[in-house]
Amino acid sequence: MIRFEDVSVTYDGATEPTVRGIDFEVPEGELVLLAGPSGVGKSTVLGAVGGLVPHFTGGTLSGRVTVAGRDTRTHKPRELADVVGTVGQDPLSHFVTDTVEDELAYGMESLGLAPDVMRRRVEETLDLLGLSDLRSRPIATLSGGQQQRVAIGSVLTPHPDVLVLDEPTSALDPAAAEEVLAVLQRLVHDLGTTVLLAEHRLERVIQYADQVVLLPAPGEAPLIGAPADVMAVSPVYPPVVELGRLAGWSPLPLTIRDARRRASGLRDGLADRQIPDRTPPPSAPLPAPPAPRPAPARWRRRGKAQQATSSPAPYAAEVSSLAVRRDRVQALRHVDLTVVPGETVALMGRNGAGKSTLLSALVGLVAPSAGSVRAGDAVPHRTAPRDLVRRVGLVPQEPRDLLYADTVAAECAAADRDADAAPGTCRSLLSELLPGVADDTHPRDLSEGQRLTLALSVVLTARPPLLLLDEPTRGLDYAAKARLAGILRALAAEGHAIVLATHDVELAAELAHRVVLLAEGEVIADGPAADVVVASPSYAPQVAKVLAPRKWLTVAQVREALA
Repeated sequence: MIRFEDVSVTYDGATEPTVRGIDFEVPEGELVLLAGPSGVGKSTVLGAVGGLVPHFTGGTLSGRVTVAGRDTRTHKPRELADVVGTVGQDPLSHFVTDTVEDELAYGMESLGLAPDVMRRRVEETLDLLGLSDLRSRPIATLSGGQQQRVAIGSVLTPHPDVLVLDEPTSALDPAAAEEVLAVLQRLVHDLGTTVLLAEHRLERVIQYADQVVLLPAPGEAPLIGAPADVMAVSPVYPPVVELGRLAGWSPLPLTIRDARRRASGLRDGLADRQIPDRTPPPSAPLPAPPAPRPAPARWRRRGKAQQATSSPAPYAAEVSSLAVRRDRVQALRHVDLTVVPGETVALMGRNGAGKSTLLSALVGLVAPSAGSVRAGDAVPHRTAPRDLVRRVGLVPQEPRDLLYADTVAAECAAADRDADAAPGTCRSLLSELLPGVADDTHPRDLSEGQRLTLALSVVLTARPPLLLLDEPTRGLDYAAKARLAGILRALAAEGHAIVLATHDVELAAELAHRVVLLAEGEVIADGPAADVVVASPSYAPQVAKVLAPRKWLTVAQVREALA
């Protein structure tokens, strides 16, 4: 169905091809997973299937890509639209209408389908993806995960023969991700749809793949094979595979069920071992904010502002009886939360539960409808931006909101100036998180994960006492995520408080001292990470599921105990 024949892609201005020697075939009715570290060209390979590369992106494509017999060099994206449905990493760039129902119908209207067919397929897709309650909602009012489901639904309704998906579960909570992947599996098994998808969270998708295509490094030829065979040599692999490698299991397990069947000996070996304690230091001091400075352009806002007080604050963040109403939606209600210096708190919950709204209240982007919010000694929505930026920093879901320069070097230089940091501070952080990004690269030419890493480096340059991160691992591979965890762990050890909203249960298991679960805008659980996540089938990490009932959370804990 999809055939790559010695394909190389070189973008304008680049000295080396982004991908080289790509040669593989995706048979009809199979789900093929494209894997590899960040920046190796997975999005380029996917874009070539629908003709976006090179017709939309520019550059030179050598070799040949065919889809259902059509050569993508001679067929533009609109001439492939009846065969290929594509969902990119950024759902916002995908939408052309204002409401959920209209977006689901738009692709079918473009293909001229009959109204009764369109109506039936819209209803089917609303039910398949759990969007029925959102059918009349403006897309702009949806959470990032809800928008992701709408984007997926909009390419499902025309019933294409081929689906191409780039990080389809990156913004979805665990339950929603399972629902979407179950739908894809049903399309493959029951309707013969061909699916090619790229995903960094391999723990979610590896068990569904018929084949894995591994791009090991930029410019290197791919490795193709059965999932277990590829995972045995892959530089990126999910925790369950890492645990299998540590325990010496062969063949490597790809599912929790397979791992549990082999884990009895490992559980016995860990029976008398102590699980490492993860309690934040009780007396960690709150880092002093830097001296006042002029407000940088990226933080200027209109309206009256109140200066932050100088009295010491016992908490890095304090939320009391908070309620927030956004448009007609009650986003938060009766939320109480405190975060002490040196503590890392993971906000979790299904899409639309209120996680991003809570972060927005902590950084002053939304005002409370009731209750109060404090970030250290500041009331965020009443504090001048030039003062607030030295007390709290937010890395948003959409990194473009923080990026405006023409090159990576210029972006980092601006971040250093804005933070009164030594020249090179931001660039050093970026190199630690994501090595190999050239100074003259335009931020728009970075992958979604690379852009997110650049935005994180910009915010970390000011080293704010309270750091907020909204889905910080979207688009990051395991190596980049490990580097991120190391930096955040070091910041917490210095006394910085960290609050991260995430659907990444493995990140929460790795970093969080506490987990706070939200549902319908309310806190439904708040406690030590091990207690909260192990008790939840949806939010338990893979290691916890394999080694239950004991509360092991990560492979690193197991490795340390065995050593």
